Amino acid sequence: MYADGACKGNPGVGGWGVWLKSGEHEKSLFGGEKLTTNNRMELMAVIQGLQALKKTSQVKVYTDSSYVQKGMTEWLAGWKQKQWRTADKKPVKNADLWQMLDAVAATHQVEWIWVRGHAGNAGNERADALANQGVLTVATS
Repeated sequence: MYADGACKGNPGVGGWGVWLKSGEHEKSLFGGEKLTTNNRMELMAVIQGLQALKKTSQVKVYTDSSYVQKGMTEWLAGWKQKQWRTADKKPVKNADLWQMLDAVAATHQVEWIWVRGHAGNAGNERADALANQGVLTVATS
C-alpha cells in the first residue's frame, strides 16, 4: 500500500490518496476535506487504505510522511501510556485520527516503510497523484 496526503494551504483544502496492489489486483482510492491539514490527510490516507482491506492482511505501508511512520513505530506507545499526551504534557495533535489508525492497524500485520517523496518512486508518485485528485474533487464540489 502506498498512501499520501496533500493540502493546498495548511490548513486548507486537502486530499488523500491510496494505491493498493497485491499480485494482479490493484485498487486506487482518494478523497478529501474542505478545511484540513497535510498531517490529517497523511493519516486519513493510511486509515482509508487499511479499512479497504477485506480481510486481515500482512501489509507494507509505504508513506513519505515521517510523521505517520514515526508516529506508528516510535511515538504511539508513549502517547497511549500518557493518555494521549505528549512528553511535555500537551494533548497529542490529531489524536482522533491516531486512535482510528491504531485501531484499524491492530487488525492487520503492518510494516511501516518511509520513502522519500517526489523522488521518482512509482508507488509514491501514484499515491501523490491520487491525493491531488482528492484535493481537486473537494475544491470543485
